[in-house]
Amino acid sequence: MSVQVLTTVARSMVAPGKGILAADESTGTIERRFKSIEVENTEENRRAYRDLLFSAKGMDQYIGGVILFDETLRQKSADGTPFPRLIERQGAIPGIKVDAGAKDMALCPGETITEGLDNLARRCAEYVKLGAKFAKWRAVITIGANIPSAACVGANAHALARYAAICQAAGLVPIVEPEVLMDGDNTIERCEEVTEWTLRETFAALASQRVAPEGMVLKPSMVISGKKCPKQAPVQEVAERTLAVLKRTVPAAVPGIAFLSGGQSEEVATAHLDAMNRLGGVPWLLSFSYGRALQQAALKAWKGSPANVAAAQAAFLHRARMNGLATAGKYSPDLEKRAA
Repeated sequence: MSVQVLTTVARSMVAPGKGILAADESTGTIERRFKSIEVENTEENRRAYRDLLFSAKGMDQYIGGVILFDETLRQKSADGTPFPRLIERQGAIPGIKVDAGAKDMALCPGETITEGLDNLARRCAEYVKLGAKFAKWRAVITIGANIPSAACVGANAHALARYAAICQAAGLVPIVEPEVLMDGDNTIERCEEVTEWTLRETFAALASQRVAPEGMVLKPSMVISGKKCPKQAPVQEVAERTLAVLKRTVPAAVPGIAFLSGGQSEEVATAHLDAMNRLGGVPWLLSFSYGRALQQAALKAWKGSPANVAAAQAAFLHRARMNGLATAGKYSPDLEKRAA
């Protein structure tokens, strides 16, 4: 492992004006998205959809990295180019989702633990040969009645740290993703409390496993009101509380923070990122690692038809550009209206 090489890759993933496209949906997740546009969930349709995203001309201006699913890492573009090579040709870095999903946690009702550490070193070695330069592992923390528990937060922090250590040993930059879900009725104050706790535990575990903070990227959720909370915090409050938590918990050595959208609408996720970058005053690059918030408009435009590829690519590039501007604090809702 070369920390210098890992650091260079991590910085490139979240270079100024750029972020990460999360195209690592499992077969089950992509099926739900395809159903929304009445497209059959076949391997060829999945390949064709990812192909239109990765081959969009101009992607290099806004996308620094692309997270892939195992199947996608092994697929090829219509012209026969392996997807990892196509992504590199487009000026981005290919990565791979390596976790096996969040499963019910024993003796912790309503909570999950992310699995996938078994044989991870062997899988990472294979992924490196296939062209991956970074990896991703998602832990899920749920806010509810009497949860999260210390058992859940601690176990997921440990799993994230073990994953990150294995990745760095294999030469992959780990994206560390501790997601505090926004699905409940909790207040933003409760989200702030749980997010800070989760990040403290995670970075303590990373340090104990000797993970180099210079060679990783953090992918946290924002401090936000639960979806079912009657009082939704405004954009500025979300930005202020999120940055306050990060300043308390994240080492300055971490090159970049690429936020997940966590079910926020496309424009709201962009506005939150923009507000944080307008506040500034932090040692990290503040960027994005969005899935649905980058793809939803493109998916609707595509509808499974080759005739709609250009329109889908234009929709994808628009969202990528909006978020690229947000990384510099230069986004404005007026830009959405003009594009429309």
